[in-house]
Amino acid sequence: MADAGHGGRSTQALGATAVGAARARLRVARLGLWLIAAILAVRQVAVVLSTPRGERLTDLETWVGPNGVLHVKGSLYDSTQFTGTPFGGLVLKPLTRAAEQALGWGWTFGTLLLVAALGLVAARALPQPVGRRTSLLAAPVAISLLMLSLPVRNTLYLGQTSIMPVLLVLLGCFAVRGERASGVLIGLAAALQPTLLLFTPLLWFTGRRRATLATGATFAACTVAAWVAMPSDSYTYWVHHMAGVGLGGRADDLANQSLHGALLRFGLSGPLEVVLFLLLGAAVAVLALRRAVRYAHDGQLLLAVAITGCAAIVVSPTAWQHQLLWVLLAVVGQVGRRAADRYVWPVAVVLIMTLPARMMVPDKVVLHPLRADLVLLAAIATAAVVPFLSRTSPYWQTPIPTQYADKVPSRFRHIPLVPFLRRVISRPNLLFELLLIRVTYYAYAQIRLAAAGESSSAGRVTAEEHGAEIHSIERALNIDIEYWANHAVVKVDWLRQFFDFYYESFHFGVPLAILGVLYWRRPVDYRWARTAIGFATVFALVGFWLYPLAPPRLMPGLGFIDTVNGPQDFTKPDYGTLTELTNQYAAMPSLHFGWSLWCGLVVLILAPRWWMKALGLLHPLFTLTAIVVTANHWILDAAGGAAVVGAGFAMTYLFQGPRARPSAARVKQQLSSDDAPAPQKDRTPS
Repeated sequence: MADAGHGGRSTQALGATAVGAARARLRVARLGLWLIAAILAVRQVAVVLSTPRGERLTDLETWVGPNGVLHVKGSLYDSTQFTGTPFGGLVLKPLTRAAEQALGWGWTFGTLLLVAALGLVAARALPQPVGRRTSLLAAPVAISLLMLSLPVRNTLYLGQTSIMPVLLVLLGCFAVRGERASGVLIGLAAALQPTLLLFTPLLWFTGRRRATLATGATFAACTVAAWVAMPSDSYTYWVHHMAGVGLGGRADDLANQSLHGALLRFGLSGPLEVVLFLLLGAAVAVLALRRAVRYAHDGQLLLAVAITGCAAIVVSPTAWQHQLLWVLLAVVGQVGRRAADRYVWPVAVVLIMTLPARMMVPDKVVLHPLRADLVLLAAIATAAVVPFLSRTSPYWQTPIPTQYADKVPSRFRHIPLVPFLRRVISRPNLLFELLLIRVTYYAYAQIRLAAAGESSSAGRVTAEEHGAEIHSIERALNIDIEYWANHAVVKVDWLRQFFDFYYESFHFGVPLAILGVLYWRRPVDYRWARTAIGFATVFALVGFWLYPLAPPRLMPGLGFIDTVNGPQDFTKPDYGTLTELTNQYAAMPSLHFGWSLWCGLVVLILAPRWWMKALGLLHPLFTLTAIVVTANHWILDAAGGAAVVGAGFAMTYLFQGPRARPSAARVKQQLSSDDAPAPQKDRTPS
């Protein structure tokens, strides 16, 4: 009995130690997240205050500066620089008496406090049940995301007021007690931004009738007060401009992410555009309000608020970047039955709201409408399309679990395998993979450009010196065949045209095609292959940065012929340096050959037929020939490309272990089980 008692006490002691360690880790994580939020806040303030005067807080200066519209006599809307409501002008009028520098500092730090308050309120409004870890970490994560978001950064830079309406609505929905107080706050928000009157149907149909009446009464009182104080301005805003239509910048500007702006960018105008705007806007508003009411009754009021705010973006005549914060609140919605899909929607929202559209969508003519209206499409999707899960769904807390390939042994005792790089048997989420590929490629392109250096002339001199070094090494090794191959192919037109076409056309297409086939047919091998090419590309970027190299076609005096771009004028001092399109000196290592070698090795390893393996090996052979005969690379560049590909596979092996080989039967069983319902859980409160 003594041994049993001793064992019980030991078990309890071990349990208490584990709980204490978990709490300590949670405290450290929370402190780290708050530190990140503070660093981001300091960074945003530093960016604003380090901007030269006259270029920062330009909207605030336009309103309340010495020559601002709130100072001069006459209408606020004579110059269309002031786009707020007359009530907004009435509220801002006292600020004209503040000292300019003190007002700038106070406005910036005041906006930061509003952002922090917004994050705290949003974190407290998360739909229940919320775990202790989530409740403790939600606030710093929310504030960090807000600091990184484009609307907040734009608001801080311009000195805008767009944080205030969002905060007033959230305070009215989640912070204050009493329906009347809630309605007063939302009414004030609507007085500053009239399309927020869409919240009145949400309040009414969720049973908050007093709040609805208070919202309408507050909005009417503020509007009437502004009309009494500024009758001419009120008439101009509400009647002449029909609630602000036409104020500010051009409505078809890319910064206007409303439905009205998108229709104008499509070339529609006049009565047809007005009718389409009214019909489509009404349809989106009705769908959004129906969904918002349903999710509010489901206990997801924050999601309902986000949906209604996104509808307000869509139906507004103008929705500038600093007014788009409602889309970020939609990150709280859960989408997808599979665990692997659960993070796709929040990741997509965060990327759209923190990165410019040019990073998310390639610069192709066919994709220009998507690129121009990316945030608007996200708002429409939030308001009317995305199937957010209900809290009563069996998948809310128990999504279909992700199945991984059998664990492989680590080959290095002191280097453990990285868990998040495990191979998923079922197909990864397509949207997540496309986002990852696109953002990674944009980062690759920017780093590749930056590797050229700051000085054009210095960059060219260094690159040509390195080109001479490579040429000398190849001559010493008797492998300097570039000149002979280049001039031999130039003499045969069809051969030159073939290799020019191959060089320009297959560099991206073949790797993407292989990744697509692996994604669809071999998801385990897709993760392995994608990780390997990712590591190889990172190593290549290091090479571009450390060793800028002039390719043969950019080496004056050696007599190479640029078959792809045509004859070049080497007398231009800035020729071949950093341009808007590409870094001409990113030659060592050759990713043209490196990526083609990756394609050949993947096909060689995975293809089931010998002729497929042979066909796969033809691609690196043709690519090697193309980069040499077109004078775009040295032979040693190809050797560098092979080295980074080998390093990429080695790093994949180091972190993930040997390539997993699940049986075909298990893969088929897992692919068919993705649609199986999640197990039901007893939800009886404890």
